[in-house]
Amino acid sequence: MERDQDDNVVELISINATRAASSPAPGRFGHLVGASAPMQEVYRRIDKVAPTQATVLITGGSGSGKEAVAQTIHERSERAGAPFVAINCGAIPGNLIEAELFGYEKGSFTGAARTHRGCFERADVGTLFLDEVTEMPPDMQVRLLRVLETGHYARVGGEQELFAKARIIAAINRDAREAVRDGRLREDLMYRLAVFPIVLPALCERDGDPELLAEHFLQELNDEHDTQKTLSRQAITALRAYHWPGNVRELKNAVHRAFILSDDRVDLEFAELTGGERVGDCLRIAVGTRLAEIERQVIFATLERADGNKRRCAETLGISLKTLYNRLAEYQSVRASVVAQ
Repeated sequence: MERDQDDNVVELISINATRAASSPAPGRFGHLVGASAPMQEVYRRIDKVAPTQATVLITGGSGSGKEAVAQTIHERSERAGAPFVAINCGAIPGNLIEAELFGYEKGSFTGAARTHRGCFERADVGTLFLDEVTEMPPDMQVRLLRVLETGHYARVGGEQELFAKARIIAAINRDAREAVRDGRLREDLMYRLAVFPIVLPALCERDGDPELLAEHFLQELNDEHDTQKTLSRQAITALRAYHWPGNVRELKNAVHRAFILSDDRVDLEFAELTGGERVGDCLRIAVGTRLAEIERQVIFATLERADGNKRRCAETLGISLKTLYNRLAEYQSVRASVVAQ
């Protein structure tokens, strides 16, 4: 990024933070867990790019750990002592994303009762993580590109020129060139973001990692609830045999559900816990499955595909947001009654 204040920024970063140790460790690397060969390559790339000022583009499916990669890069860089600010571009309405990114002045629009510092200001000399950047409206992609190229911006309704000092890490859940072909990502923005690309492997490509991840998630739950639950032999067998059509978030949710339902030994039955078989963006459900269960599985699969964005999930399913919330509340109520029995 061509900025006339780069030297001052780097000097300030160096004063406020020290770089973390950089040698990859088997099984755990920053916020990431995994010892497979594909993850070791990810660790190697993180190690190379973290100490630089390069913009990074992370590509990986929903729930694969893109934010964990961004946090690890931040914490292993000279910006580690400065803020890490994350924003999901798909979770913010298009007419509000400019104000969220760049901030706004008091009175600049109806409801602007005070001056608001945007993500760029809050990140300061730290790292700004832009998740699902392909969900950003085309006109905002143009404005983001201009900020990346010039290093300057202004709050909505303001005239004062502000300097963008944060390092940018972006993430998308599909191939970047495919997103460009589909009109979801500007080609010039893609090149500006993908100075250093990192591709996260799907969980089905990470031999041996599901067991490590399950142990990690279970330990987090044990620490949170002051318990000492362990994976059963059946759970370990299931982890090794499952074909993993989903991703890390699916595994985390499965462990959490099993933790709630288990006493001392945690069992995992993936056919039961994760619903129908996932094949890419399709859900394979057995003939004879109750309609209510089909609806539940489709809702959760679509919500996962929407990366947790309930409004986008409701629009995809062709139902109102209120209906979606009512369905989720029903499922939560059923789960609570099962746990209480």
